[in-house]
Amino acid sequence: MALFQIAEPGLSAAPHEHRLAVGIDLGTTNSLVAAVVSGSPEVIVDHDGRALLPSVVRYMPDGTVEVGRAALESARFDSKNTIASAKRLIGRKKADLTDAANLPYDLVDERSMVMIRTVQGLKSPVEVSAEILKTLVARAEERLGGELVGAVVTVPAYFDDAQRQATKDAARLANLNVLRLLNEPTAAALAYGLDNEAEGVYMVYDLGGGTFDVSLLKLTKGVFEVLATGGNAALGGDDFDHRLFCHILEQHHELGILEADDKRHLLDAARRAKEALTDADETRIELTLSTGAKIDDVVTRETFDRLTAHLVRKTLCAVERVLADAKVEKDDVRGIVLVGGSTRMPAVRAAVRERFGREPLADIDPDRVVAVGAAMQANKLAGNTSAEDDWLLLDVTPLSLGLETMGGLVEKVIPRNSSIPVAMAQDFTTFKDGQTAMAIHVVQGEREVVDACRSLARFELRGIPPMAAGAARIRVTFQIDADGLLSVSARETKTGVEASITVKPSYGLTDEEIVRMLKDGNAQAADDMRARELREQQVEARRLLESTASALASDGDLLNETERAEIDRLASELGATLSGTDVERVKAALAALTKGTELFAERRMDRSIRSALAGKSVDDAIFSSGDEDPLA
Repeated sequence: MALFQIAEPGLSAAPHEHRLAVGIDLGTTNSLVAAVVSGSPEVIVDHDGRALLPSVVRYMPDGTVEVGRAALESARFDSKNTIASAKRLIGRKKADLTDAANLPYDLVDERSMVMIRTVQGLKSPVEVSAEILKTLVARAEERLGGELVGAVVTVPAYFDDAQRQATKDAARLANLNVLRLLNEPTAAALAYGLDNEAEGVYMVYDLGGGTFDVSLLKLTKGVFEVLATGGNAALGGDDFDHRLFCHILEQHHELGILEADDKRHLLDAARRAKEALTDADETRIELTLSTGAKIDDVVTRETFDRLTAHLVRKTLCAVERVLADAKVEKDDVRGIVLVGGSTRMPAVRAAVRERFGREPLADIDPDRVVAVGAAMQANKLAGNTSAEDDWLLLDVTPLSLGLETMGGLVEKVIPRNSSIPVAMAQDFTTFKDGQTAMAIHVVQGEREVVDACRSLARFELRGIPPMAAGAARIRVTFQIDADGLLSVSARETKTGVEASITVKPSYGLTDEEIVRMLKDGNAQAADDMRARELREQQVEARRLLESTASALASDGDLLNETERAEIDRLASELGATLSGTDVERVKAALAALTKGTELFAERRMDRSIRSALAGKSVDDAIFSSGDEDPLA
């Protein structure tokens, strides 16, 4: 009798069939989809032969939706219902958006995220992104001739946990199985490294429409190791457009406050001017507003470069931080790979060239390279590659993760630039005698004190058996998956009592916060160390005061009036230091009370021993565990 064969878990039951998977670059300005076809990655085009899908969605009064180029054309006369650059809004609240006043949308805060009021009601950036993903999936399935098993969707390396979760939610709304969230610089390096068989240390400089990433990677025989990453999830080509937009308004004070459609017209004109200045030394902006007012200005490349020089400098500051984090000199970098449409700006290329003293690499279309790398990874995860085509991606987390401890201090569990996926654990203990619960506060940042870091989540571990302070052992485990998403668990090691949480913050870190955290973490390291030492001494002082008070309540009769008064005085002096900032004063008072209670501690120990041995001989005390002679 013949035996039937069963597939390995997770693999196809028909291994001869090619499993369809794609890579999707969900961009701020444009999005695209790519797949490996006949062994080679290719970008999938629409019926008109265009690869780029404008990341624009229009909501119609009849309940239908326009996506892409048709929506982009509609933006000029229906700006409030036509959403562009939704990627900059994803995982954000209205307060996080510095340019909210200049956006042609009616923005409101709902369900802990920013929403856009449209003719079809409130729409979230997640829903807008889902419409773009649906369009790309339909394009891919039509071209490939079958249903997709999944996709690798790229995200900026500096996307925080909320933005990554929101991206996965958008895919879920689009009925798309996400095989992996892949950082955009890593995807670019994957495409560039495999296509060019490159080895060594490479920097990926990714300036897109709404985000900026810079990653330093080491490529070695199929291993792509991210050494460090940095960037700004709210800096991109849109900001260059906006700066030119503001410049034009400054030249025409008579225009006053523009209507929403006029804002959109002027922003589009600024974008077209920026693109024209890539190849031309000057360009003209001609526009007639709804009021009849006319704009007719000539903008030179020199003027545009001057207006946006500070934005280019911001990207170079991130480059310097990444080099410093990785402890790599610029001469050790073999090449700088340019990614993102905004790297076509001459000023950007010139700045990179000047910083590294060599011409940056742009062999692959910067608009397409991310999607190509994502397609390669999707094909691998779908199980279509052979062992010879194998490679390993080692990405990193951009900011440190830790817990709040007593005194408002931060104990880092996973330091920034740790390779992911990763799991790290650390043991903690209780503060008070008989403590049966522990409040777990998860934070993100580089500072030593909680107030200077970002709160991510809170949960509680209950059911801890009552023990003396410091006796319990609570193991807290941080786990970051391959998508960069965090989960935290806490377990009492003796009883096995456990609690856990998947960290889903309501909205993410602002980019200013990220930059500030990194900057402050370096500039204020000495101050933080002093603050940490003070907090630690204050926590120890409070612990000693509590134990002293408890001892006096139970065994105070062991002291005469003079001795009791002296201990009370020392305790009072120690308590008075807790409101100050002089760590040496706290140390001195702590040492004085410790020394002052030594005699009291000895007497308590004597009483405890006498109580334990009451009515027993020494032999009884030694051999009380059984009747047999232990030496027999």
